[in-house]
Amino acid sequence: MRALREIPLDGGPVEFRGALDLERTEAGLLPRRLPAWTRSQYPDAFMDEVTALPSGVRLAFRTAARAVELELLTSVVQLDGSPEPLSAGAVDLTVDGAYAGTRPAPRGHVLHKPDLFARSARRQPGPPGRVRFEGLPEGEKDLELWLPQQTRTEVVGLRADAAVLPPRPTGRPRWVHHGSSISHCAAADSPTATWPALAAALAGAELLNLGLGGNAMLDPYVARTIRDLPADLISLKLGINIVNQAAFRLRSFGPAVHGFLDTVREGHPGTPLLVVSPISCPAVETTPGPTAPDVSAAVPRVVALGDPADVPGGALTLTVIRAELARIVADRAAAGDRRLHYLDGRELFGPDDVADLPDSLHPNAAGYRRMGRRFAARVFGAGGPFCGR
Repeated sequence: MRALREIPLDGGPVEFRGALDLERTEAGLLPRRLPAWTRSQYPDAFMDEVTALPSGVRLAFRTAARAVELELLTSVVQLDGSPEPLSAGAVDLTVDGAYAGTRPAPRGHVLHKPDLFARSARRQPGPPGRVRFEGLPEGEKDLELWLPQQTRTEVVGLRADAAVLPPRPTGRPRWVHHGSSISHCAAADSPTATWPALAAALAGAELLNLGLGGNAMLDPYVARTIRDLPADLISLKLGINIVNQAAFRLRSFGPAVHGFLDTVREGHPGTPLLVVSPISCPAVETTPGPTAPDVSAAVPRVVALGDPADVPGGALTLTVIRAELARIVADRAAAGDRRLHYLDGRELFGPDDVADLPDSLHPNAAGYRRMGRRFAARVFGAGGPFCGR
């Protein structure tokens, strides 16, 4: 067995795909999915936390190694009253773009919280741990090590038993996707099993996943980020977080959508741009938000707290949001934006799929796999808005 050698993470051959910032910490490098300049504009610590959850982030490099080892320091949540922390998730390996294995991520720091929605936590320090893949194919190959999508993960070190070179350019179209926790996909089986990652693999696209749990709120700094990124394809999945937080009324929602699209179009005037409305969520189809978890249920479920009688006055439900997004896209397309498209989210996950919606809001792993296959077929497939770009 050949000895492992240390591979530099700073200024070396390794590319952090899916990350827009690398924060230097005491332990190593913390990938973030929005650029550093945006942090001064975040509304709260929760937004800062979500950008450091590395859905779609992977370390890419080329090597003839037969073994590689990743050292990570994770931060996992333990709910008050629970005997064990939540899972740290998993690390996936792809070889030349094909899935090649999964290993459990190590448990590091433990964040004690009263519930998942708590904005603060008490940290119990923990050690880094190692994830190892052995028996890799002989010869030079491109590897990607995908970090756990639901867990804050600091990269402490990378080791391999052969030299490491920069990855080859993939030649794949660059797809930038923005959405909510339903695009972040914490409940997916592993990081390559989130629906955007599955769709990208099926379609041969290079994914940047800006699915930000609880924070798809039409924030201007997100629009400016997308405007300034290289992108061949862009999709925006909008609506559910706005209802969850009752963040807009109908009067303000439409102009905010127009403003977000205007900003994106400043940098990408002719790029295929897809607006996706919310998937099925029975609690808020016709009842406005805000929403809250019903923790009295055996399995906590999301319930709507708004009044349906307020809808004529401008309160937003998913039914209202879908109609408004469809109208906005149709109007802009008729005015000349021919590469702007709309997809009803229920084509990805509809009323017949809600058995795979355990908390009435988020799909389970099977639901995410179905969404990935459907997105690849409907959007990248023949006649879809991303077909042939």
